Amino acid sequence: MSADAMSAPLPPPPVWRLAQRMSRIKTSAVREILKVAERPDILSFAGGLPAPELFPLEAIAEAHAEALATEGRAALQYSTTEGFGPLREWICGHLQKRGRQSNADQVLITNGSQQGIDLVAKVLLDPGDLIIVENPSYLAALQTFGAYEARFATVGSDDQGMRTDDLERLLATHKPKLLYVVANFQNPKGTTLSLERRRELVRLAQQHRFLILEDDPYGELRFRGEHLPSLSAFDDEGVVVSLGTFSKTLAPGMRLGWVVGPRDFVRSLAIAKQSTDLHTATLAQRAVVRLLARFDYAAHLESLRPVYGERAQAMLDALQAHMPAGTQWTHPEGGMFLWVELPGGLDAQALLPKAVEQKVAFVPGAPFFANNPRPEFMRLNYSNRPPDLIAEGMRRLGAVIAAELG
Repeated sequence: MSADAMSAPLPPPPVWRLAQRMSRIKTSAVREILKVAERPDILSFAGGLPAPELFPLEAIAEAHAEALATEGRAALQYSTTEGFGPLREWICGHLQKRGRQSNADQVLITNGSQQGIDLVAKVLLDPGDLIIVENPSYLAALQTFGAYEARFATVGSDDQGMRTDDLERLLATHKPKLLYVVANFQNPKGTTLSLERRRELVRLAQQHRFLILEDDPYGELRFRGEHLPSLSAFDDEGVVVSLGTFSKTLAPGMRLGWVVGPRDFVRSLAIAKQSTDLHTATLAQRAVVRLLARFDYAAHLESLRPVYGERAQAMLDALQAHMPAGTQWTHPEGGMFLWVELPGGLDAQALLPKAVEQKVAFVPGAPFFANNPRPEFMRLNYSNRPPDLIAEGMRRLGAVIAAELG
């Protein structure tokens, strides 16, 4: 070998190439802020945390104990990738009440609905594929799609959710493979897609032949107004894939969610899941089936809704009382979040350290924008604090904003 050949630079090892791809995945602003917000002296309205005092702790413990006592060996064994049959059957029956007609072989049990987003992206997306999202949209979904090297086209939204008139104009010049939407109490804005726009969105997907990924983690948490049917209720051509979860209604630590969609597509997702984690935890699935058989889930949901409604109203009242003139915010009818627009061109990211100094935290809004991030927004979570602490937190936050305005 020549001296020149021996001195030539070596190609980068594969791990370097992996690092270059990983560099396209943005760090979650929420997760980074939670590192600070977990401090006990901070009143945090940052994380999307359900109220832990509302977890049905005793019922969950009894269901796990019963599963271990009566079917312990099966509950601790490997299981099928698709998920425990009785749980999939229960999900079909539950979703039928929301207009989703399906069979158990159209359901895949996942580790939370977040895994459902990842599996859909893994199966469906090639680098450069176009995804349509609301601007702003759920941050962790943007992270996932970005990891698969998707391109984003964005559609505006208002108090009735995604602007389908803007979407129709976009579709005249763009051909997406996927549209992602949180139709009920959207994260981060807290807004809900109207009935008319639900019909129109499905019509456009059928006409232009793209898939809708309907993410519905908050739909059971409506505390005002009438429940609206799933997008799938208007779909007779298999263009809607739906995600759901027990994280916001039972407990997020159980990590149980689901995907429902066309049979062949769900089968492809199951194959992708096999190579990811084999299957979702067997014990958790069997315990939840026992829980649902001996526990009034509908009554449990009815007990959650007024608590979250009271906390949402407490935040709305406190914002009205303490925010400087020019501040605007959304008025959710359910879910866990509302969206604040700061006055005077303030930058929420720059404001955050000053808020933390006053022992209050929020999530800056810019990371929720797939394109053209706007710094003047913040997301607030109301589900994880009682009304008195919400009022105190908004008093502190209002004082910080007022001081910045001078």
